[in-house]
Amino acid sequence: MSRPPKNARGSRHEALIDGVPVRSLPKVSLHDHLDGGVRAATVLELARERGIETPADTAGALADWFAETADSGSLEDYIATFDLTIAVMQTAEALTRIAREYVLDLANDGVIYGEVRWAPEQHLEGGLTLDEAVQAVQDGLEEGEDEAEDGGHSIRVGQILSAMRQSDRSAEIARLALEFRDAGVVAFDLAGPEDGFPPSRHADALDLLAREFFPVTLHAGEAAGLDSIRGALLDGRALRLGHGVRIAEDLEEIETEGDEVHVQFGELARWVRDREIPLELSPSSNLGTGAIAAWGTTMEDHPFDLLYQLGFCVTVNTDNRLMSRTTLTREISRLAEAFDYDLDDVEQFQINAASATFLPVEQREELIDLISEGFDR
Repeated sequence: MSRPPKNARGSRHEALIDGVPVRSLPKVSLHDHLDGGVRAATVLELARERGIETPADTAGALADWFAETADSGSLEDYIATFDLTIAVMQTAEALTRIAREYVLDLANDGVIYGEVRWAPEQHLEGGLTLDEAVQAVQDGLEEGEDEAEDGGHSIRVGQILSAMRQSDRSAEIARLALEFRDAGVVAFDLAGPEDGFPPSRHADALDLLAREFFPVTLHAGEAAGLDSIRGALLDGRALRLGHGVRIAEDLEEIETEGDEVHVQFGELARWVRDREIPLELSPSSNLGTGAIAAWGTTMEDHPFDLLYQLGFCVTVNTDNRLMSRTTLTREISRLAEAFDYDLDDVEQFQINAASATFLPVEQREELIDLISEGFDR
């Protein structure tokens, strides 16, 4: 297939595409973890209040520690950094504050709609119930939305409740998601160790959600390959793939002749492409965890562009803004620099994301209109 022509742009550091500040563009965030998006200053303050040791004494140094530790090429090392953020998120007050700041940070980055995922079962050490934890986060999200609105930025954020793959509480979390389906929760997810913990281990939860027609997006195709993606689609009935980057392993005999890319599709890749199943791609995170090690170690090696050019429904996400020291603006800017994308490309990524949200169709259409209007301006 032919690649469209691209225009020159500013550097990543300028965060400009075709002369337009990327931060000013309306954006949609689909894959962003609450415990991976905490402000370093907030982690430090809450840790001191609870008497928790931190590896650094200033917010800047702590931010450096998170980024350097996470950028190891190992998903296990990356996940280990969450021990600290989760430790400070064990009270209703902390959850509400972090959720409020989360929304304000997204709004400051130009996000107009987001879906935040987190695992309530990891936040009960301070005595909270699952219901209380979810309500605390919802209170913070709504406070953040109101504060952003007062500042002239309209944003909405829905919760995605994650169950941990290695635990046995997925059915309980599924029921919790259903309990809050009209009170802020928009979908269910499986997170945690992907390899060795397939969705089939959580059949009771996933069957319940399917019977209740409740949306599911599962982490798949990050730490594990095609079997993980197949399990997410067949056992999980996932409507989106959390990361899903390793679907590129099902593309064979890749040849490039000038602007033409020739690829032989495997059955799974063709199904994901033809059914327009959204891929929640998180480029910087994929580099930090080694998820794209089979293709290389730089942004230019990421299969994002290959998937885009072949017609997959690609979306741009941050995964964990603290650990990857990133924002949605930075992710878009890095991709534009690596692959020479222009505003039309970036708008398409946002329309893909808006179409993939777990909003009712009427609200998805309104969101797409807002994105188009913002890019037209």
